[in-house]
Amino acid sequence: MSKPTAQPSEQSATAAPEPQAPPNPRRWWILLVLCLSLLVLVVDDTVLNLAIPSLMRELGATPSDVQWVIDAYVLVFGGLLLTSGSLSDRYGRRRVLVIGLAVFGAASLLSTLSQEPWQLVAGRALMGLGAALVMPNTLSILITVFDERERRKAIAAWSAVAMVGVIAGPTLGGLLLRDYFWGAVFLINVPIAIVAIVAALTLMPESRGTVRGLDPLGVVLSIVGMGSLVWTIINGPVHGWAANGVPVAAVLAVAALVAFVVWERRVPHPMLPLGLFRERSFRGACLSIVLLSFGAGALLLALTQYLQFVLGYDPLAAGLALLPYAVAAAVSNGIGAGLGRRVSNRTLIVLGLAIVAAGFAVIGSLDLGDGYGTLVAGLLIAGVGGGLAGPAAYTTLMGAVPQEHAGVGSALNDTVQQVGYALSIAVLGSVLAGVYRAAMPATVPDAARESIAGGVALGDPGLVRTAKEAFLEAMSVGAYVSVGFALASALVALVLLRTVRPDKV
Repeated sequence: MSKPTAQPSEQSATAAPEPQAPPNPRRWWILLVLCLSLLVLVVDDTVLNLAIPSLMRELGATPSDVQWVIDAYVLVFGGLLLTSGSLSDRYGRRRVLVIGLAVFGAASLLSTLSQEPWQLVAGRALMGLGAALVMPNTLSILITVFDERERRKAIAAWSAVAMVGVIAGPTLGGLLLRDYFWGAVFLINVPIAIVAIVAALTLMPESRGTVRGLDPLGVVLSIVGMGSLVWTIINGPVHGWAANGVPVAAVLAVAALVAFVVWERRVPHPMLPLGLFRERSFRGACLSIVLLSFGAGALLLALTQYLQFVLGYDPLAAGLALLPYAVAAAVSNGIGAGLGRRVSNRTLIVLGLAIVAAGFAVIGSLDLGDGYGTLVAGLLIAGVGGGLAGPAAYTTLMGAVPQEHAGVGSALNDTVQQVGYALSIAVLGSVLAGVYRAAMPATVPDAARESIAGGVALGDPGLVRTAKEAFLEAMSVGAYVSVGFALASALVALVLLRTVRPDKV
């Protein structure tokens, strides 16, 4: 049938919108691969803590060695995230993802074979490199494979896997360490990485942004700036903020990051398009994520100690005890994805963060006579809130990023979360330790004043009770600080985010 003719002006006024391209028929399988890649990174990030006693015993590692085993991964990972996102936009997101998985798997195998602490430090640094190449692409590939009609649902699944991984790490670590040697926590990464590589090459289409010129100086400044910042955050609480090296690293971080911003504003093809920050929704989502991460990081660390030293759980039971949070978050992720069709992201984020604050307040009310039931109530409430707010925040942030910059946008999302958690553990961790020491009598042994682990290890019933009460006081302070940051995050979202019709996000 012939089409009716019309004047160009009439056509432009009445023409139907361009039909959307059919969705990728393999998109849900691709999502499974992305979630598997994300899961192995998140689990690895938390599983190592349980293996520390075995490392010290079997490798002869000193506390300083253990600190470097942990820090080597975090330093390389945090320092290279932005560079990795930029490289994936330029050279191909699938390509960088596959390279990252190969590096991560090989480094995990090398870590398993370590005979000396320095070898494990080197292996963990390589694992950090692999993780930095993988992590941003799990989200950037997702938003290029799923269109607006299904993207929220896919991001909800991605977010649920991230939350489950945080809790699954200690649980899996407890199971492995109970029956196998310490290297099993790394060896398990190898087959997962191989499966993910094969699936990625088989199922995923390649995607990249617009070809642009290189920005080598921006790469160097971002690595120096982010690496120095992460090093300062990690080592400040351990060695003292005025200790040798820490002020120098802090000054270097500030100088490099300021130079990075100045350079990126002037270079024709910036590694990080700073114009993204002119978008209110992007700024609001970034600030909400970093504030919530800052409030939650140290509290989750304190909860693992509460379960083991106050309630007396073993590491495996402690990991299982945190599962209600992951379950509640996963369920509410799905609910939030459905509500997102009728409710704006702004509403979901503000409501979710307010619920998170309520959950943290319940945790802050814990008393020595309370059992696991009160903690479960707080975890369930916080999980529901996080499940509602998280996917909406990620959808808002990535919705403000052009697809040609999807890699660097995803990397920025990962970076603000990592910086938020690292700052939380450094700053709030120091506050928690200070409150604990202040609550302990001056007459108790130094080991008991330093940590609840030292107090419980001494075995004196009266001292153990005093240490538990002091720890609960410190954890309560941390929980209420987290309440404040969750509410501040909600306020930022309320002020900065625009209310957009659900069918437009």
